[in-house]
Order: sequence, then C-alpha cells, then structure tokens
Amino acid sequence: MVIKSAEYLISSPGWEKCPSPIWPEYAFIGRSNVGKSSLINILANNEKLAKTSGTPGKTQMINHFAINNAWYLVDLPGYGFAKRSLSQRRQWQQMIENYLRKRPNLVSVFVLIDSRHQPQKIDLDFVNQLGEWNIPFSLVFTKADKSTQAEVSRNVKAFLNKMKETWQFLPANFVTSTVKKSGRDAILTYIDELNAQFRAIA
Repeated sequence: MVIKSAEYLISSPGWEKCPSPIWPEYAFIGRSNVGKSSLINILANNEKLAKTSGTPGKTQMINHFAINNAWYLVDLPGYGFAKRSLSQRRQWQQMIENYLRKRPNLVSVFVLIDSRHQPQKIDLDFVNQLGEWNIPFSLVFTKADKSTQAEVSRNVKAFLNKMKETWQFLPANFVTSTVKKSGRDAILTYIDELNAQFRAIA
C-alpha cells in the first residue's frame, strides 16, 4: 500500500462523536509510552501527524485520521500508567470500551507491546478482554531497535507462548522499529487485505 494522503480529522470524547462510519477503521492502542504515536507517524509517512510526547497519558481522546481518503486510522488513549486521577482513568476506560464495542466499522485493533520486556500482565489482560468482547486484533511489538534481535525474539515468543495457554488461535503479529521503519510494509499490506475484505461484504 502506498500512502498518498494522511489527514487529521477530529478528536472525539466518545464513540457517538466519531466521524461517519463509512470507511473501514483500525484502532491503535497500547500501554502509555509504548511508541504509539511514532508508529502511527511512520505508517502514515508523516512524522508530524500524531503528537509524540515523553509524557505518558498524552492522548486523552479518540483521534481519527483519514488515510488515502479510504480508511480511518484511530489513535486511542493508552492503558496503564498515566499521571491522572482514578476517576479520569475510569472515564478513559469507559470511553475506550464503548468505542471498541460499539463502533460498527471497526475492522481490527492493533495492540502495541513493548518488545524490550517480558510479558506484562496488563497487556495480557487487555488482549484477553478483547477476546471476551469478540473484537478482532493483532499484536505489534514495538521498539525492536532498542534491544538485541535475540532478546526481542525471546520476548515476542514468550508473549505468544503465554497467550497459547488460553488461546486456541494466535492473532497476526508484527515486530516494528520506527527508527529502521521495519514492520511498516507488513502492517500496511495486512490493512490493505482487510480493506478488501471489508469492501467485499459492505
């Protein structure tokens, strides 16, 4: 897939305020500081599209971007650590859950996992929750350039093995580096295939 255009559309406080569900939609989510905005910018071929920050919890709303005037890319607030009140975090959680469960054109969720770490309970809990809600997702292991190839491979395998304890089938997974732009083409090809399926049944 060649990215010809990538445009910020709107930041919404809830799924009801999101753009008209006319296109297939792909949401990106992960723990705070997992490199989500950087990955979105690499995918969209626009380093200024999504705001990057060293401060966890910067994304607070549902951010829509129009890609090639054909599909939506959505930047969701991170889960996990953020310097916000308990009530604020609960509000985010409810907003995210409503969006994930009620958005009719959501094709898949890309769950970002930091490849530098062993499997984290918070990530496993989140993908298990998606499973309970019957929401299709894939895994994106980020920051592969920050560790050795052997360590990244070990951590990815460990995460997938953890999932095998309770999952019969594993989702698609990608290993990425925003520095080397590795994994970009594979993710865009995957989205292209899902777009074709979406249009075939629309």
